[in-house]
Amino acid sequence: MIIKRDKYLQELISGQGNGLVKVITGIRRAGKSFLVFTLFRNHLISNGVKLDHIFEMSFDVKENEKYCDSNVFYQYVKNKIVDDGLPFYVLLDEVQLLDDFESVLNGLVRMSNVDVYVTGSNAKFLSRDIITEFRGRGDEIYLQPLSFSEFMSAYKGNKYDGWNEYIMYGGLPPVVLETNPAKKVKLLKSLLSETYLLDIMGRHRIRNKSEFEELIKILASGVGSFTNPSKLSDTFRSVKKVKISKNTIASYISYLEDSFIIEKAQRYDIKGRKYIDSPFKFYFTDIGLRNAETNFRQIEETHIMENVIFNELISRGFQVDVGIVELFEKNAAGKKTRKSVEIDFVCNSASKRYYIQSAFALPDMEKAQQEARPLLRTGDVFKKIIIVKDTPAPHYTDEGILVMSIYYFLLNDDSLKAAQ
Repeated sequence: MIIKRDKYLQELISGQGNGLVKVITGIRRAGKSFLVFTLFRNHLISNGVKLDHIFEMSFDVKENEKYCDSNVFYQYVKNKIVDDGLPFYVLLDEVQLLDDFESVLNGLVRMSNVDVYVTGSNAKFLSRDIITEFRGRGDEIYLQPLSFSEFMSAYKGNKYDGWNEYIMYGGLPPVVLETNPAKKVKLLKSLLSETYLLDIMGRHRIRNKSEFEELIKILASGVGSFTNPSKLSDTFRSVKKVKISKNTIASYISYLEDSFIIEKAQRYDIKGRKYIDSPFKFYFTDIGLRNAETNFRQIEETHIMENVIFNELISRGFQVDVGIVELFEKNAAGKKTRKSVEIDFVCNSASKRYYIQSAFALPDMEKAQQEARPLLRTGDVFKKIIIVKDTPAPHYTDEGILVMSIYYFLLNDDSLKAAQ
């Protein structure tokens, strides 16, 4: 079965011939190679590009090991390039295995008829180096696991059953395409322990495997909760009876971020218009991996829904922060006290901004007021939204807050613009 990734394919198509190296990054097994070597390649062929104008190489294949030498590879690909006035497409997989790849790619992209597309699984080798090494010659496309909408395009069932499966096993294509639940669990655990974590520990020479694995368990258990390296260090010392420095924990977290396992959301003081350094929230790029880390014992739909919303907002191109609003309220004695309240997500893209609460349910007026209160205190006119598990149709409250279901939000690309 072919699962369409139209959003990402369109990004590649839009970048054709722009003179930049198109770099597709993301967690392993999210479908980067499939996007480039199947979907994009098929697009090229269907639009008249001849096979001898498409060069492909995967650097993680044994028979291509010799081409990981940049001098050998560069000469080899140059000999393949046809200079007949037509574009020549170079598609490279796991390019971080090519030594001195920055120089090779800079050399290729300077050729007038060459269009370069590469994939990689580690941000340190790709995303960050593109900014510094390619000097404006890199165009990053961050591919995430399947969104709920993409998942439903391949799921044979209704959205309610699909949601239950999605929040259990996540959106990694190999897991989605596996039909046996027991095999899904086995695959997720195998990917986590034998692919992602071993890769990270080997690359960064992490000696204490148990501490690193325990940190991931703590992050998985507390997904969507505020924390920081100092708090985590205290947890290790008081609960686990293990001494591990906050600097070591900070390094471990950066390794997980660089490998796209987790993403960080910073706190933003809305009225003060400034970021608050610490603490942060961490969300898992794939909820199935998060569940596998907890051995599928902590399937709290409220926290998982919040994680899914975060991932969807990132996929839609938003910068996503956690909003903080300071209020002054009178206590029982009539004295004013200062209190900070939270808005789950402050979403920015160019001049657009949305404030979003993930509420799961609004069973009574008290809960509805609790969720609405921070939204009504932002002091601006940007759109305010509450996403619940289910509601018949998007609607506005008397205060002008848009309420919509998680299904409407995830299955409609323009859901945030609903009922303008």
